[in-house]
Amino acid sequence: MVNLMLGLVALQDEDAGEAVGAFGGLFGFLSLVFFLLMVVAMWKIFVKAGKPGWASIIPIYNLIVMLEISGKPIWWIILFFIPLVNFIVFILVTIAFAGSFGKGAGFGLGLVFLPFVFFPLLAFGDARYGG
Repeated sequence: MVNLMLGLVALQDEDAGEAVGAFGGLFGFLSLVFFLLMVVAMWKIFVKAGKPGWASIIPIYNLIVMLEISGKPIWWIILFFIPLVNFIVFILVTIAFAGSFGKGAGFGLGLVFLPFVFFPLLAFGDARYGG
């Protein structure tokens, strides 16, 4: 009887492992899709603003280019390295970034809180860079 129960527990553990593996694979695939979508969108936005597209994939340099597009001083890059301040500065820069393309503060907040929706809208929509 004990052997039968141990066999059932082992079978359930195998099924659970397969389910976790399938979920992990699906999560990994969706993460890759969202990552690629964001890379393509940022690349296109940078090109719209007259900046090199490859700058969007270089860490820290992409923030410097975002500051340039947003019309903010380059020294603000230092503020991105200060905890808590960086989140506020990111919101301000992103709102200004949206404003550079003729979008309002609401769209800028969309870029902050739903980037996988609003960055592609900015990239593939009719928004023009106004400087």
